[in-house]
Amino acid sequence: MTTLRAALAQINTTVGDLKGNTAKTLDYIDRARAHAAHIVAFPELTITGYPPEDLLYKPHLIRENRTCLDKIVKASAGIAVVIGFVDSNDRGDLFNSAAVIQDRRLTGIYHKVHLPNYGVFDEKRYFLPGADAPIFEINNTPVGVNVCEDIWFEQGPTNLQASAGARVIMNINGSPYHRGKGCEREKMLADRARDNGVYVCYTNLVGGQDELVFDGGSTVFSPSGDIIARGKQFEEDLLVIDIDPPLPHPPVPPLPDPLPDLEEVYEALTIGTRDYVRKNGFNKVVIGLSGGIDSTLTATVAADALGPENVTVVTMPSRYSSEGSVADSDILAKNLGIDLWNITIEDMFQASLDSLAPHFAGTESGIAEENLQARMRGNLLMAISNKFGWLVLTTGNKSEMAMGYGTLYGDMAGGFAVIKDVPKVLVYQLAETRNARGPSPVIPQSVIDKEPSAELRPDQKDTDSLPPYDVLDPVLEAYVEQDKSLAEIVDMGFDQEMVKRVIKAVDRNEYKRRQAAPGVKITPRNFGRDRRMPIVNHYRGF
Repeated sequence: MTTLRAALAQINTTVGDLKGNTAKTLDYIDRARAHAAHIVAFPELTITGYPPEDLLYKPHLIRENRTCLDKIVKASAGIAVVIGFVDSNDRGDLFNSAAVIQDRRLTGIYHKVHLPNYGVFDEKRYFLPGADAPIFEINNTPVGVNVCEDIWFEQGPTNLQASAGARVIMNINGSPYHRGKGCEREKMLADRARDNGVYVCYTNLVGGQDELVFDGGSTVFSPSGDIIARGKQFEEDLLVIDIDPPLPHPPVPPLPDPLPDLEEVYEALTIGTRDYVRKNGFNKVVIGLSGGIDSTLTATVAADALGPENVTVVTMPSRYSSEGSVADSDILAKNLGIDLWNITIEDMFQASLDSLAPHFAGTESGIAEENLQARMRGNLLMAISNKFGWLVLTTGNKSEMAMGYGTLYGDMAGGFAVIKDVPKVLVYQLAETRNARGPSPVIPQSVIDKEPSAELRPDQKDTDSLPPYDVLDPVLEAYVEQDKSLAEIVDMGFDQEMVKRVIKAVDRNEYKRRQAAPGVKITPRNFGRDRRMPIVNHYRGF
């Protein structure tokens, strides 16, 4: 085996932008060639973007994807390229594939063997599995190429390729992020490299696509299972390394440490928001700012993602809004440098109460009157969106979404839900994390310290309707993310009647979540692609 200089191109593709994805690919081929790389590997389904979902039912997209591959082949002079695309056969069957190109020749095509069909993945809907595990000679080095899920199996293509003589495994990926996945992924890759005595080069996608975020973090592992190179997280990167027995040359730049846990989550929210807004053609966003922790964190992420000049927040006080909440909104806007509008809803609220008075006569004031305020605020935000073409960002967190503690067509109205998958306790942790970045805190400490309240009636507190969040969140994690039963959750030390109430609320509010905006996935099981529950559902398990 001679020295193999490998380049891993973790790029941010856009689903359906075949021309743009191809142009970016050609640019990175040139960059890799400038580094004298022998081989450059791109992510899974680079040409179409990942995941293309039902775009794959469009025959003309499949044809154009192949035309783009031909352009890449012609541009590969003096270098080998591994790139993800959609292959098809004469019957019209589709394959999630990696093209292996060498010096302007398409020398082989690998079809993904293991098609994930769980969580956010639905690949068996579109693709047939491959059956072969070929090896390719790249600069006199036997290289096995496979795709994403294939490397997670101990007995799979990686094992077959190593047994057949491969010294390097080039694995191309579209591996979505969730909290803690990076450590899990690197442990698995270390095991594959060590167990098979091969170098493992893992190229991952980066960027946001709808509710998914891809975190990059491409890596190279030695045959001893040691990590010898790591790409940037949440950024495009070209990772170049020489693989030369018995030891690789030191990676350039030096091996970076992974981001700390909470910084990683914050960056996922930031890039997920940025890409959703920009890839959908928006330049600016508008947010209803209540002075509470959720809207405050949402506005802060938006300012970091898009720049403060592209964020407008609107405070919409009513008779129940505290002076502190209005003041905190003003402080945050000044700290972030974002534009703040103040539009009172008091007159509109009173006019609506007067109009409904004859029909509501003899009834007690309650949720209907409370939700009027939320819906007025939603209407105002949507009017601003229509007038200026700004995207409305909603501000509900995962704990609230789980319990139905949000108003349809009110605070749930909007185009993207930044913290939809962030439990309430984590919201506070992320606020503290952002404040610690310096040079000075941007989120007022009074926002972090105040007791959560929707401020829709006098002296209202979230705990009037919900268990304390430090109790609620672990129950929700057990039920929503781990599918634990009532008895199992009670055995964890929680009150049975409280757990029953939580389970009923989660199940009852599926209809609301179906109408909610998409949001960044940061947990192993989010509301949306991961969890598909029936709306009509009488099963409770107790």
